[in-house]
Amino acid sequence: MERKRDTHKIHNEKLGDFTTTPRVLWVSTLAIGIGVISSYVALGLLRLIGLFTNLFYYQRWRTDLVSPANHHLGIWGALVPVGGALIIGLMARYGSERIRGHGIPEAIEAILMKGSRVQPRVAILKPLSSAISIGSGGPFGAEGPIIMTGGAFGSIVAQLFHLTSSERKTLLVAGAAAGMAATFAAPLASVLLAVELLLFEWKPRSFIPTALASVTAGAARRYLLGVGPLFPVPAHPLYIGPEGLLGCLLVGVLAGGFSALLTGAVYASEDAFAKLPIHWMWWPMIGGVAIGLGGLIFPEALGVGYDTIGDLLQHQLPVRMIAGILLVKSAIWAISLGSGTSGGVLAPLLMMGGALGAVLAPVLPSEGVGFWPLVAMGAILGGTMRSPFTGVVFMIELTHDVNMMLPLLTAVLVAHAFTVLVLRRSILTEKISRRGYHLTREYSSDPLEILFVREVMRTNVIAVPEDLQIAGLARRISKRHHRGQILYPVVDKDLRLTGVITGHHLKEFLDSHQGDSHQGDSHQDGSAAQVIPVVARNPVVAYPDEPLRAVVYRMAETGKTRFPVVDPADSHRLLGLISLNDLLHARVRALDEERKRERVLRIRFPGPEV
Repeated sequence: MERKRDTHKIHNEKLGDFTTTPRVLWVSTLAIGIGVISSYVALGLLRLIGLFTNLFYYQRWRTDLVSPANHHLGIWGALVPVGGALIIGLMARYGSERIRGHGIPEAIEAILMKGSRVQPRVAILKPLSSAISIGSGGPFGAEGPIIMTGGAFGSIVAQLFHLTSSERKTLLVAGAAAGMAATFAAPLASVLLAVELLLFEWKPRSFIPTALASVTAGAARRYLLGVGPLFPVPAHPLYIGPEGLLGCLLVGVLAGGFSALLTGAVYASEDAFAKLPIHWMWWPMIGGVAIGLGGLIFPEALGVGYDTIGDLLQHQLPVRMIAGILLVKSAIWAISLGSGTSGGVLAPLLMMGGALGAVLAPVLPSEGVGFWPLVAMGAILGGTMRSPFTGVVFMIELTHDVNMMLPLLTAVLVAHAFTVLVLRRSILTEKISRRGYHLTREYSSDPLEILFVREVMRTNVIAVPEDLQIAGLARRISKRHHRGQILYPVVDKDLRLTGVITGHHLKEFLDSHQGDSHQGDSHQDGSAAQVIPVVARNPVVAYPDEPLRAVVYRMAETGKTRFPVVDPADSHRLLGLISLNDLLHARVRALDEERKRERVLRIRFPGPEV
């Protein structure tokens, strides 16, 4: 018993909660530098958007962000989005097709399918095309392009150094998170977005560098773009009654339905464009026509719309404004996004969510100006992007209204639950699926990490003594209960492991020595042939107190699917065998936990038994 306790202690000292190594310090140093770079990239993108907006709509050389809604071009203003879309189509055709789309799906694809490698030209063409798209009236946000552009710069920096694919992924995501943090003054939400949408893991090796990059960009933003909040709001009450919470539930359900409707509209538009008998280079122009017509009907639908979002949170807007956002803005956004132009989805979702909240505000309990638009913004964000924690924290960082934590969490989780049950994929992952890939957004502990070798290994195995004569060997392996054994440990006279032999080689050996077997039966002089010539010395082994995942990795590296299990304190002391089939039993156990239903506790009432 004491020896077994010591054996467990030896291996448990090697295990820990995390597998992070000091290598994270070097990656974090690079991430901090990327955070600084991404801050300037965000500044440059916002300045580019301002420059093109001023050039296209006001014919002046200025870089401040202005709304296209106040232009004086009249009906000719409808041609501006068409011209901008033509430029984007040409850039995508002859520059890089990677500039098309929201930005976030492209970042996901680069992470999962491209080894986190982004072409350097994408880092130039993506912000330029997005600035032209938004500056010419496109109803998009800057966050998608800055996530892709920041990620591109992070990937470029990573490609300059001798790094693994996982480390390149971390730096790509660090650049994306830093770009978003600098754009919105939301460093914590940026880290959560990275975890929920981009990293596909929750490990210190990737989380620490990403968080440091986001913090660096958030600090740099104060000097480059100023201090937040981006959308200040009137103070809202800390306490809301049961009626208010019920209202949040209602907003969550309606926001979930609206999210599903918006997602369906975007991909219905994409399907419609795919049926056109023209090259995809011309699709953005058709989307530009829709934008131009929508701008004539409702000019406030053009551009990023940060000013409109601020008005939704600070004022009671007229019915015309709310209807225009819900009908015109959502329509031209879905059509133009489906056309494959360049632009983000966060800002439009915030605007449309705010309009939904403004519609519901007159029939819900009065909790102050901007309360219900703010709740609906977070709910739309969490429901459409399937990132509930990002939705809650993002709205708090945008407004600095911590009192909204509870109502936001209520509405966002309901909207998230609605879309999870109704839609198979989000607006972001649907695009990945249409490119022939699949990813899961559910993170859980791996049963192979929790279970140990000792829990699944087989101890009822046959070992072959290296000095056993052929006749005895033939009788031993012919026993019925050992027919399923494929790998045979070979032991010496002290039962210490000296090697292994496969069942296939063992059968060939016995077949080639059938005569020796008969001789061994008639002569007991020990002259029969021995097993030693076909024994594999120094076999790959497993240990009883190591996780099954370590064994899986070892099998993948060696190409072998069966190992003898030995004592970690004495590598020649045989304890059993483990095979790939035993690892599958661990998966079966996990499936049983998911599917098997049973009543554990039963309530018994006192009284006479019947």
